[in-house]
Amino acid sequence: MKSAYLSCEGRELHYTEWGSQHREAVIAWHGLARTGRDMDDIAAHLAQRYRVICPDTIGRGLSQWSPAPEKEYCLAFYGSLAVSLADQLRLETLHWLGTSMGGAIGLRLAAGAMKGRIRRLVLNDIGPQLGDAAVARIRAYAGKPPAFATMSELEAYFRTVYKPYGWLSDEQWRRLAETSARRLPDGRLAPHYDPKMVLQFEQHPADYDQWDAYDAIVAPTLCLRGESSDLLLPETAEEMRARGPRAVVVTIEGCGHAPALNVPAQFSIVERFLNGK
Repeated sequence: MKSAYLSCEGRELHYTEWGSQHREAVIAWHGLARTGRDMDDIAAHLAQRYRVICPDTIGRGLSQWSPAPEKEYCLAFYGSLAVSLADQLRLETLHWLGTSMGGAIGLRLAAGAMKGRIRRLVLNDIGPQLGDAAVARIRAYAGKPPAFATMSELEAYFRTVYKPYGWLSDEQWRRLAETSARRLPDGRLAPHYDPKMVLQFEQHPADYDQWDAYDAIVAPTLCLRGESSDLLLPETAEEMRARGPRAVVVTIEGCGHAPALNVPAQFSIVERFLNGK
């Protein structure tokens, strides 16, 4: 794994890169309040065949926080950052693997600025329409991140709020906590993102209503749905099978929103799809 930075649209983005010796590329983009390090496990696996790029979205992880959060924390700007990143990395074509918000960015790009350039699209527990209850839940915890005196307390919080991810080993929970922590001026630890990123839901309320974009996608599409997901509802997943790119929908047992992409069974589903099987 290599850690690197690029200036995209005037903002510094951090990303990790795996399998740099390969020509065929995958961009793996994380969820709303997360970082690119969530993709470590599946990136390490896919790097046996693919060059895998795992960015931190602006306002998350080690990427710059936006000086204009009302304007820049939205799918349109995230998409512009992704195009700039792909251009600078000379990715003529690529596959896109996106969890939650990361999938929504890929959906938008596959229908627009990267149509024809995104060869295969994997949407991890995200579709062109969100469950209202999930949006309310996410806004409630993401907009007011708590702070803790110790890493152990922060890890315990993550184990609770991200229980829907499904099974993670103790080592994976520890890594999730350590790669998701920032130290506040008073010494406490908080999740590593700009709380203002939830302005997306206030300033861009229709951002995640994307049926028109979905219907314009031509790339083969795989949708992973957590069995008990409250964000990607069963009826939305069924409609995704029937229209637009007619996604292949696979239900991941023992997960809600969103499968962590951290175990061999999930690796193999994604890998088979990217390999065209």
